[in-house]
Amino acid sequence: MTKILASRLPLVAAPMAGGPTTVALASAVAAAGAFPFLAGGYKTPAALAAEIARLRVGGASFGVNLFVPSAGRIDEAAFAAYAAELEPDAAAHGLALDAAPVPDDDAWHDKLAMLVADPVPVVSLTFGLPAREDIAALRAVGTRVLASVTTSDEAVLAREAGVDGLVVQGPDAGGHSATFDPARAIGARDTTDLVREVLSVVSLPVIAAGGVDGPDAVRRLLDAGAEAVAVGTLLLRTDEAGTSPTHRRALGDPAFAQTVVTRAFTGRPARALRNGFADRHTSAPAAYPAVHHLTRALRQAAATAGDAQRLHLWAGTGYRSAPTGPAADVIRRLSEGVRRP
Repeated sequence: MTKILASRLPLVAAPMAGGPTTVALASAVAAAGAFPFLAGGYKTPAALAAEIARLRVGGASFGVNLFVPSAGRIDEAAFAAYAAELEPDAAAHGLALDAAPVPDDDAWHDKLAMLVADPVPVVSLTFGLPAREDIAALRAVGTRVLASVTTSDEAVLAREAGVDGLVVQGPDAGGHSATFDPARAIGARDTTDLVREVLSVVSLPVIAAGGVDGPDAVRRLLDAGAEAVAVGTLLLRTDEAGTSPTHRRALGDPAFAQTVVTRAFTGRPARALRNGFADRHTSAPAAYPAVHHLTRALRQAAATAGDAQRLHLWAGTGYRSAPTGPAADVIRRLSEGVRRP
C-alpha cells in the first residue's frame, strides 16, 4: 500500500476543533517529526485559509480536517424538549437559550472550493462521507483524502467512495466519535482489534486513533497494521495547545475520575470527562449541529467562569497520561514505541 503521510515518525497530531489545535501546536509537532492536522471544523473559510498560510511558512507537510455536513431531519419536538431541560443550567449563567434549531453545514462548499483552489497535501473527513464528486475534486488537485471511520462497514463505504486512506477511530478516543450514525450506541472496543478487523476487509492505508496513552499503545497499533498512530488527548495540556484553562485544570484534577460518551453537549456522541452536565442530560437528541449551537453560549460562559461541571471536557481514556510542557516532549516519548530498523 502507498504511504499517505510524509513525516519522519509514524505519529499524527489529531485535529481538535474548537480551540485546542493551533498553528503553534501543529508547527511544534511537525518540527518534532510527526504529521500535524489543522482542525477546519467551526472555522470560517477565511480563518482556515489564514492558518494554512501560517503553517506553510515552516515548510512541513500537513493535513486539514473537515466536518462533513450532517444529513437527516431534526425531531423538532425532541429538540424543544431538550432545550427546556437545559433551562436551569443556562439560568445558572444568566442565559436564555434559543430553542430554534440552527441549520449549519460548516461552510462545507466554500471550504471545499478553497482547498481545491489552493490544495494541501492531505484532507481528512469526519462525520461521514460527502458526495463522491467532492472527494474526486480534492484528489484531482493532488490532495490525498482520508475518511474517518469507526466500523468495518463504514470502511467499506469509504473505500467505495474513492478515498485514499482511513483514520480508524476506536471508542476510547476523546472528543466526537466519527461514527456515520450519531444515534448509534458507542460500545467498548479495543482500537487494535478494530484496526485488524478493518484491514481484513479493506486494503487501504490506516491511521489508528483512540486509547493512545503512551509508547506501548503506539507499538501495538503499528504492529496491528496501522501506517501511523494519531494522538489528541495527550496534547491537550501542552504549552502550544489552545485548550481553555478550565479544561486544562480538569484534565489534571483527580476529582474527575472517569470518562463517558455523551450527546449532551452537541447532539453527537463524544467522549468527555464525566461531569454534572453529562450526568444530568442523558436524553439529548441525535441532532448535531443543532444541539451544538443550542449549548454553545452556555459552554462558553462555563469556560469563562471556570465552571467545569457545565463544560464539554473532551478527553480520551488515556487522559491521566496527558502531560504539561512542550508538545515535542509528547512526540518524543511516543516515538519510543516506534521500532527502529
